[in-house]
Amino acid sequence: MNQLLDQDKPARRAVFTAKQGQYLAFIWAYSKINDRAPAEADFQRYFKVTAPSVHQMLKTLNQIGLIQKQPGQARSIQLLVPPQELPILGIDNPS
Repeated sequence: MNQLLDQDKPARRAVFTAKQGQYLAFIWAYSKINDRAPAEADFQRYFKVTAPSVHQMLKTLNQIGLIQKQPGQARSIQLLVPPQELPILGIDNPS
């Protein structure tokens, strides 16, 4: 019964900052190209940021429900945002 009621509600759009959007778009693009999730080092190379910056961003994205990660498992990032809601990677790329 609840499933029927939920179908009547419009889907809630994901809300994220420009920088968070770029990280999400990177996860999607990297996963499509490489058929696996990116490692934190891949984010570091692409965004030219430090390891703690990447780790904090992924932790934040996980906490607000935009990605899901398996603790202790490498390359376990799962994107929870539909691709059509993601920005274009590299457009307005925040430093």
